Order: sequence, then C-alpha cells, then structure tokens
Amino acid sequence: MAIGQELASLDFESMIGGPLNAVVRAQTQSAITSVDFIKSVGFQGEEGKADYAPQMVDFEYMKAVEETDKSGNTVLTPKKFKLTVPLLTMLPIPFIRVEETTVDFNAKINSVQESTTSSNHKLNSSLSAKGGWGPVSAKLKVGYSFQKQSTSGSKAERTYSMKVHVRAVQDELPAGTERLLGILENAIEEVPATTTK
Repeated sequence: MAIGQELASLDFESMIGGPLNAVVRAQTQSAITSVDFIKSVGFQGEEGKADYAPQMVDFEYMKAVEETDKSGNTVLTPKKFKLTVPLLTMLPIPFIRVEETTVDFNAKINSVQESTTSSNHKLNSSLSAKGGWGPVSAKLKVGYSFQKQSTSGSKAERTYSMKVHVRAVQDELPAGTERLLGILENAIEEVPATTTK
C-alpha cells in the first residue's frame, strides 16, 4: 500500500473529533458542577419549598461606638455587634472554562521494498581417451546447469502518536450569577448583638 493510500485510510474524523468532543463534554460537566456547588453550598432547605433560602453565616464582634455620657462628653463605648453574611459571597465559585485545546497527531510510516536474487552455476565435464594399435578414440562429456532464484517483498512500519493539550482557566462569572451575588451582598446587615429581629 502506498503511503498516500495509507494516510487516506486513517480515520482522522474520530482521531481529532474524539478529543474535541471530550473537551465539550468536560466543559458541560464543569458547568453542571458549578450549578451544583451554588445549590448545595449557597442555599439551604428544599428547593421549591418556602424554607429554601440562602445559607447565612453570623459573626459576632466588638466595636467601639461613640456615645454621649451624662456630662455631655463624647466617649467610645465597646459594644457587641452581629454581622449576617450570605455564605455564597464569601467563597470563590468555580467557573472553569477550557480556553485552548491543541490536538497534535503524528503518523510515521516507513515503507521498505526488499528484493534478493541468487544464482547457481554448475559445470560438469569428463574426458576419456583410448589408445592402442588401432585408431585413437576420445570421448568428451560436458554438463552445465544454471539456477536463478529471486524473491521480492515489501515491509511497512507504522508509528502513530497523539498528544492533546488542554488549557483551562477560571472564567468570569456569568451575568446572572453576578446579579445573584449583588443581591446577596445587599442582604449583609450589621446589627447590635442584643437586637432580635
């Protein structure tokens, strides 16, 4: 088979399309994982029910507050405050995007044509002579044989290698997620720890 025919018989569609399809499936799985992360970490309760709400984290801390004493002087008085923050605004949300995919395919085909020829020559001869009172007679025998053998064949060596380089980066948040985080950030409130809502 000629090298051109050998290359034409390769299934490049599967060899190149396979890794690209895998990258698309990985990107889809990454998006689903991001949605699952937001639902499982950022919210509590059962989805679709009335108790489904953002997961909140409470912090208590001391803060100096300016007050006026009985004498009319301004003094700093330490007071305890409580800060309620949505958990989702405190965590990096994983949005992984495949930025670049490179498929390197190498095909090395070595075609070798082999041919051997061998020949064999053989010469047999014999001479006999008779002498005596009568006429002299001589006899000569000659034999010759020739053999020639030739064989030919071809041998092809194939080496294939494929490298797939995938470069993934942390993508920017989608507009809807940014808006959700903006709403949650507005829900952050600071109140005195003794106040109950």
